[in-house]
Formats: sequence, structure tokens, C-alpha cells
Amino acid sequence: MLKKIIFTMTLVILSILLFTSGNVLAHHSDAHVSIEVNENQSLDLANHSKSAILIERDTGNILFDKNAEEKLPPASMTKIMTLLLIMEALEKGQLSLDETIRVSEKAASMGGSQIFLEAGEEMLAEDILKGIAVASGNDASVAMAERIAGSEQAFVEMMNNKVDQLGLKSTKFQNATGLPAEDHYSTAHDMAIMAQALLKYEDITKYTSIYEDYLRKGKDNEFWLVNTNKLVRFYEGGVDGLKTGYTREAKYCLTATAEKNGMRTIAVVLGGANSTKERNSDVSQLLDYAFSKYETKQLYEKNQTVTSFEWLKADKQKVDVVTSDSVSVLFEKGTDLSKIDTKITINQNIDLPLEKGTMVGKLQVLDDDKLISETDLVVHDDINHANVFQLFKRTFQSFF
Repeated sequence: MLKKIIFTMTLVILSILLFTSGNVLAHHSDAHVSIEVNENQSLDLANHSKSAILIERDTGNILFDKNAEEKLPPASMTKIMTLLLIMEALEKGQLSLDETIRVSEKAASMGGSQIFLEAGEEMLAEDILKGIAVASGNDASVAMAERIAGSEQAFVEMMNNKVDQLGLKSTKFQNATGLPAEDHYSTAHDMAIMAQALLKYEDITKYTSIYEDYLRKGKDNEFWLVNTNKLVRFYEGGVDGLKTGYTREAKYCLTATAEKNGMRTIAVVLGGANSTKERNSDVSQLLDYAFSKYETKQLYEKNQTVTSFEWLKADKQKVDVVTSDSVSVLFEKGTDLSKIDTKITINQNIDLPLEKGTMVGKLQVLDDDKLISETDLVVHDDINHANVFQLFKRTFQSFF
């Protein structure tokens, strides 16, 4: 009789586990840090450029801006978006660094800055990536665009779709290179957001920080790569990217990034500068200002486990929840760090299965209950339904 009762109870519990949605209680975690950033737009910075912006990468806080929403030709800074789509393709397995790419006649015919690809030539994808990141090769950009999307035109559609995904309202691309074209424009603000997205791929600075290298080394057509961004070598604060630009219409432009004492900044200057010297001076001023006045404190690293919960219905009973990105606070040097809380909330009614990286909650950074920033929390692994044997075993163990 006792065995029959236990068997019946087990079937009831299994039915509940199998056919009801899972409710997960909210989890909260408190930490103590503080932030207060005073923006000062009356600063005398970036005088050679029509438009400029300075942001901190992790928080996205704007430290300085000057006509940052003015639409201007971005020249080869367009390739920040080209590089972003390349890095996405690599992450998704749609492109491999060690694969060989065959160069089309169109790619080989591109003018302007180039690595002198020839029609029919085959080159490793990684070398073509270097050709874009270091030498700003237009031929390399089109070759990669054709490899990823089938044609440059299709790739440009991807570029503009990504613009929409990033929520940018003042950018439109007509090509993958930044060569002059009607209705091809961006803003300092939008370029900074694109750079911020690109820098989520930490490997990108492995390429954009190269000052010199060689393609086809040892061959008759060996090509010496020299970085168009001279600040990579000559700025003391540690510039390691990202992209220069120049056309007669756009003049000298630059989106630069540097990291110092754990704080990464992004500076963009557009229009106005008449030489690389003026452009580099404007960017150096912006970076110097950031590093002299501000600092950051990292609260969580990217993919750091912040909480976990038990889920009887899942094949992995313990579900780890991690940050989707690093979480930092930005503050003026000398600020008292004592008033900020972080709050972790896990969603209710999460349904299986869950793919790795699925958003299941939020991590909020608060200053006296005022929201400063919010970061998605995601599952660390693929989470599937537990099988009947797992459910039976867990149910049986609950009786003892």
C-alpha cells in the first residue's frame, strides 16, 4: 500500500514538473560603489574639428561633445562598421581567419588606399583583415564584403541593418569603404556607438594596434603595411585603434581608442582638420582630458557569474547566470565611492529550452535609487528540459 502511495505521488509531482511553467524568484545582490560625472561642454577642445565626441567605453557616458549630431562624411571611418560585421561573421562561424579568399575584379579595381590586391589573387582572411584594420585597404574591404554577403551591395544592406539595430538615426552607408558617395553620412555620436560595439570584440585591437607588418612576405609583391593611425605609436596613453579617415570632402577624421588604468575611452573627430597633425592633436587633447579627470571601477567582468538558481525541470539543475558585458562605473577622480548599489533581478516565468546567451534578467547600477546603468544577464550554457529519468530521480530524492 505504501509503495502504491509513493508511486502515485511521484506521478503527480512529475506531471506538475513537466506541464507547468517554471517560476524563478527574483534574486538581489547589493554592492557599494559611487558615481557622479559632471559634463562640461564649454571646454576648449578639438578646435580643428567641426564635430567631436568623447565617451567612456564600458558605461557609454559622454565626457565631451561638440556638434556630435552633425551629419558629415565619415570617409574611411566607415570601415568601423565593415570591421564590426567581419567580427560578427567570425563569431558566428560564418568566416574563418585561416580560410583563403579569392579576389574579384571589382575588389582589385578599387582606388584610394589599398593593399594592391590583384584579380584572382588568393589571400588568407586574416591578412585581408589586417589590410583593412592597418592600411585601410578599400580593395580589402570590398573583398571581405563580397565574401561575407556575396556582393558589396548586399553587404551595404547588412551595414545599414546593423545601424538600425544599434538604434542610430543619423547614419547611412552607400559602400563598405567610405569612398565619396551621395547620401553617405554619419555623425561623431553614431561613430562612437559603432566603435563601442566593435570593441566588444576584444581581438579587434590585436589588429588595429599593429603599427607595421608585411603581406605576402618574401614574395616579389611583398607589401609593407603601415598603420594610418600614427597615434598607435606616438600617443603615450596607449592608443590601440581604431580607424582613420580622409577625403577632400571629409578632411582628416579619426575614431581613436585608448586604455589606461583599466578605463577605455573612445574619441571621434569629424570634419575641419586640414592635416593629420591637426587631427591627432584634437584626439590627443580629448584622450588627455579623459585620463586626467576620470577613472572607472569595474564591478563585474564580462561573462562573470553573478547568481545561480535551482531549476528542477532543467537538465542542468543549477543554472548559472552571467553578465552579457563588463559592468563598470565612471566617476571623477577624488569622488567618494560609497553610495551606489547594484540590484540583480531574474525574470519570472522563464520557459525551456534556453540557448546559451539568452537574456534572463537585468543587473542595475543605482545611485540613491536612481538608475545609472542596466546590463542584460544571460544564461552561461544551453539549458534543455530534464528527461523523465532525471525528473524521477530528483522527485524520488526529495522524499528522503
